[in-house]
Amino acid sequence: MINLTVYNTDGKKVESLKVDEAVFGGSVRYPLLKQAVVMYHANKRVGTAANKGRSMIAGSGKKLFRQKGTGNARIGNIRTGKRVGGGVTFAKSLRDFSQRMPTKQRRLARDSAILAKLLRSDVVVVDGLNFKKPKTKELVSILNNLKIDRSCLVTVSSEDVNLYKSANNIPKVAVMPVSELNAGDICNHRKMLFTKEAFLDVLNREQASEN
Repeated sequence: MINLTVYNTDGKKVESLKVDEAVFGGSVRYPLLKQAVVMYHANKRVGTAANKGRSMIAGSGKKLFRQKGTGNARIGNIRTGKRVGGGVTFAKSLRDFSQRMPTKQRRLARDSAILAKLLRSDVVVVDGLNFKKPKTKELVSILNNLKIDRSCLVTVSSEDVNLYKSANNIPKVAVMPVSELNAGDICNHRKMLFTKEAFLDVLNREQASEN
């Protein structure tokens, strides 16, 4: 069992939660986790780099002059990559780098990512984050009170526009609802900050999926 302390926004201990590792799979599946992270990085690649090859250059395909007897170096048509204005040799073309994983594997990878954070004490739970209006300074103060000075993924139970806007100008801090959690974003941040409601929501979702 993992003992997880719940703090208030002032950084003071309020209560504690006991988390069973079995809820998140019991152990970290590192090969599956790596596969998921590679997939998420690959899916961010645009793949629009392209050059014009010989087939895309305007010009005749006729050989400019005969092969021998002219005293010049042998050369083909005007579109060859050896001439200025010709096509690029081994030209780059549009590519699709996207990868796919089955839904169950993505969920297992997400659980492994959360469990890895829990085992390394990189998960912080706060009793609530209530913003009546966007206030970046207030969120920075809360993060300092919780001793979070590295990249952080703030996880909430549902979308909160004021919280999103408050975190928008803070470097390396992202806000994400529980329903959108994935292994890639979890591993890209050093710390995870859950609201108590969001963390209980994660536990309920995991227990429901097991049943």
